[in-house]
Amino acid sequence: MTAEKPEQEPVTVTDKRRIDPDTFEVRDPETGSQPVGGADTEAPAAGEHEEAALAAEPSPESAQLAERTADLQRLTAEYANYRRRVERERVVTTEAAKASVVTQLLDVVDDLDRARAHGDLEQGPLKSVADKLNGVLSGLGLQPFGDEGDAFDPEIHEAVHMEGDGANPVLDTVLRKGYRLGERILRHAMVTVTDAGDAPAEKPASGADNE
Repeated sequence: MTAEKPEQEPVTVTDKRRIDPDTFEVRDPETGSQPVGGADTEAPAAGEHEEAALAAEPSPESAQLAERTADLQRLTAEYANYRRRVERERVVTTEAAKASVVTQLLDVVDDLDRARAHGDLEQGPLKSVADKLNGVLSGLGLQPFGDEGDAFDPEIHEAVHMEGDGANPVLDTVLRKGYRLGERILRHAMVTVTDAGDAPAEKPASGADNE
């Protein structure tokens, strides 16, 4: 019988040279076999992946800040719309109040026009008052309309009498002037309407022979 040979332990050879003969780089003194410059980077652990995923998710503070920012932007837009609406309403209210006051003064303006037609405003204190009132009303934007010969417009003229077939209607007599304040019609002009006359036909030359 042959005696069994005892199992021999593997022989380990440790290279203690500090310079790698293949790469000529300095080895790590702790391992003695792997160059320092060529060490592999360890792969991130599974916990590090979870931490990165949590870091990518918005925190409650960030979500609350975004919500508050959206609320502030919405309130700012609503306030801007409110200011524009209030400004429009203020302009409309101001124009309506101005038109109401000027309308009540139109009767006074009519009396002054009649006095002017009779020559009572050529001089004296009444002329000064009339001029000042007309200046104030003109400054507010009051404009008269409706003169004899103007084309008839049913939108701004009130006809109390019409003559002709209405082919080319014009104002014949202005019984009461109309007034507008800006784009607002305060009072329609009261008029009579007639047709614009055609140009008179030329008369034959005197002394012409009759056939």
